[in-house]
Amino acid sequence: MGTMVERLSFTKENQERIQAVESSFGPLGRPLSQPGRVLIGEGRLMKQSRKGPQPKAFFLFNDVLVYGSIIVNGRWHKKQQIMPLEDIQLEDLEDSPSMRNQWLIRTPRKSFYVSASSQEEKRAWIDHMEECRSRLLQSSGRTPGSAFAVTWIPDQASAICMRCSHKFSLTHRRHHCRRCGFVVCGACSRKRAVIQHIHPTKCLRVCTMCHSNLLRPEEENQDVCRLRGDSTGKTESDEDEVDGSSEEEEAEEQSDDHDPSKWMDSQMDSWSPYIYLKPEHARPYSCNN
Repeated sequence: MGTMVERLSFTKENQERIQAVESSFGPLGRPLSQPGRVLIGEGRLMKQSRKGPQPKAFFLFNDVLVYGSIIVNGRWHKKQQIMPLEDIQLEDLEDSPSMRNQWLIRTPRKSFYVSASSQEEKRAWIDHMEECRSRLLQSSGRTPGSAFAVTWIPDQASAICMRCSHKFSLTHRRHHCRRCGFVVCGACSRKRAVIQHIHPTKCLRVCTMCHSNLLRPEEENQDVCRLRGDSTGKTESDEDEVDGSSEEEEAEEQSDDHDPSKWMDSQMDSWSPYIYLKPEHARPYSCNN
């Protein structure tokens, strides 16, 4: 009887937590409540974006990883992203000058670096994500995929185009090749190609070198890409094709003294720790659903 009461209590609490997360994204967020879904943990991580590290709210469920931008002192979120855990591949990384306690999250549509405020939180995130992913793959019988989006090189990593070496400016802007992740200028990234593991139909920006490589039959078959010629003008959000965040497609910062490590230290020191919800229930119960 006691176990049944505990499970009913946990189920009610879990539903309330999921509804709270769902509500925090407002009317533009996609529904998160569904049978068998359990909220495993939540917290803030620093996500490496085009312009440098930015704080994001992350929510780990037993089947998906959800994150979004933080607004109104962390009470509300926007730009909701939902990634199935079965499609995720994690890679542990050493500390870098700009990010400590970091690791790489790869998915077919996008790949990016995140960092936690401590080594303990980093290990908790990785362990819980890997555990639930393993259970999902085991229960579904799926084989992990092998096609992942490249990780973009941050804007501030290069002051010049990585193809033609032309210096960036307010008029000569930065872009990213969706195939190699290099920072390139508009002239060196006029070509478009469909990269199916990122988007099955949308033509994405690629640099001149990747476009030339894709013309080779063996590479064309490997990447399963259809090519399109020069593209003039900007008919839709170019940088939104992969990351889905208008925050990361704003005009690039041109400051030469940008130091994300200093900013990151001041932001993360005051953060609340990663919350692992109901571990006595979540480990044996939630990941199995």
